[in-house]
Amino acid sequence: MIVIKKSCQSDPSGRRLESTLRDLGLRPHVVPGHDLIVLECTANERLLGTLRGCCDFEQVKIVPANYALCSRQYQAGDTVVNVRGVRVGGGYLAVIAGPCSIESEARLAEVGRRVRAAGANILRGGAFKPRSCPYSFQGLGTDGLKILRSVGEELGMPTVTEVMDPRQVELVARCADLVQVGARNMQNFDLLKEVGRAGKPALLKRGMGATVKDLLTSAEYVLAHGNPHVILCERGVRSFEDSTRNMLDLAAVPNVQGLSHLPIIVDPSHATGRPDLIPAMALAAVAARADGIHIEVHQDPASALSDGPQALLPEQFEDLMQEVFLLADVLDRFIDPCPDTSA
Repeated sequence: MIVIKKSCQSDPSGRRLESTLRDLGLRPHVVPGHDLIVLECTANERLLGTLRGCCDFEQVKIVPANYALCSRQYQAGDTVVNVRGVRVGGGYLAVIAGPCSIESEARLAEVGRRVRAAGANILRGGAFKPRSCPYSFQGLGTDGLKILRSVGEELGMPTVTEVMDPRQVELVARCADLVQVGARNMQNFDLLKEVGRAGKPALLKRGMGATVKDLLTSAEYVLAHGNPHVILCERGVRSFEDSTRNMLDLAAVPNVQGLSHLPIIVDPSHATGRPDLIPAMALAAVAARADGIHIEVHQDPASALSDGPQALLPEQFEDLMQEVFLLADVLDRFIDPCPDTSA
């Protein structure tokens, strides 16, 4: 795989370069919004020599075939994703917290105030919910998005929510600051393309049966369609162990960071499904130098409309955050605060 930086004064549109590449029997893929062309081919000295001899380009890089734009060979430094003022990656930690589902404005606002005061800097809440059972609560839909936007603006917190269908992307991107693609949709390629075109920062969760390279290849869809602002998420994979909801693969954190420049966070709530394990696994994620944690918090888990058994109480989250701040300080990591809304 070869990535060409095509900017040059003599061919500002890049059309002549694209035509030359096609004449050579290559299939150039132009990355929207970027001066990049990706060539799906095996690099060799003969081809590189031909390209240098007949094409006018700024730079050529040889990168892994399936995740060219995600790779460290393409970009050596860490990508830092800015989610409405909250930085994620490159030493900056995201702390995403909130209920699994948005149930009412009052409930979301109550949890939002508590997690914000404890140090969370991104508010989560599901409006569209992919559920295993068709009779389970599917979310409030558009009404939930309106609630999320209203509460986020009131608290000065960036927000994240899941999108399930390409037709929902534009609406979700208008209401949320971070668009989440869930584990079940990690390989929904039409959805990934639309998220790439939307331009809003994206949170991509690892599928329950996906390898690390599968995750990077899915992220490549988003980048290849014009959106470089992607955050990856490890949330556990399927195994034979049945005492936890999934098996948390903390090795995925340094594994991804060695292969890719994209930030990666950890979701111990979905990984373990057990409030007694979530704090320890959240701290382990920070110790593994993850770029953030994703925690479900609910004021009354017993009455939650979805995933109540894996939610922390606000006071449990507050206790956890005291330790997170101490550990982050030891590791020289920084957690951006939410904007001050007191003025």
